[in-house]
Amino acid sequence: MSLKGAFGHFRTITKHRHKVIAHCFRAGIGWQGLFHDLSKYAPTEFFEGARYYQGTRSPNEAAREDYGYSRAWLHHKGRNRHHFEYWMDYNPKTKQNEPVKMPLKYVIEMFCDRVAASKIYQGKNYTDRSALDYFLAAKGRRVIHPETSDFLEGLLVMLAEKGEKDTFSYVIAYKRKNKEY
Repeated sequence: MSLKGAFGHFRTITKHRHKVIAHCFRAGIGWQGLFHDLSKYAPTEFFEGARYYQGTRSPNEAAREDYGYSRAWLHHKGRNRHHFEYWMDYNPKTKQNEPVKMPLKYVIEMFCDRVAASKIYQGKNYTDRSALDYFLAAKGRRVIHPETSDFLEGLLVMLAEKGEKDTFSYVIAYKRKNKEY
């Protein structure tokens, strides 16, 4: 791990986290946003992230290329409820691990996270369609509850077509109605 990698990784995850916090406040879940991704500063996640830091993609991808898995990701997804991978459980009827429908507040945080990640990694090339394109690129390979996937995709489509202002206004109104999706 180089000093340059450590500083670059710290700067990237902090910039991302602050962007997510800002989005969470816009989405009406500001308090929740303040705790977003704190596990990225834990040694298990931070040191691997710093070692594989590139600045243009997740260091977890590079770690997977070396090890076949990412220790940081395994740690991260098990502690952060805004990741759909957290929401897997054993179904006693089918006797298999299956995706579980995520609570609304975590889907909203996941939306904020995906938009912020697109902005951080794409920089000046970011458009309101960026997060949707990223989501659609892996749609057939993702193991996520269908209702969660559909709701998230709907928010990403709205962002692409109507922009941030309308999408965040919709999210706040939807959440205020205490609706589940």
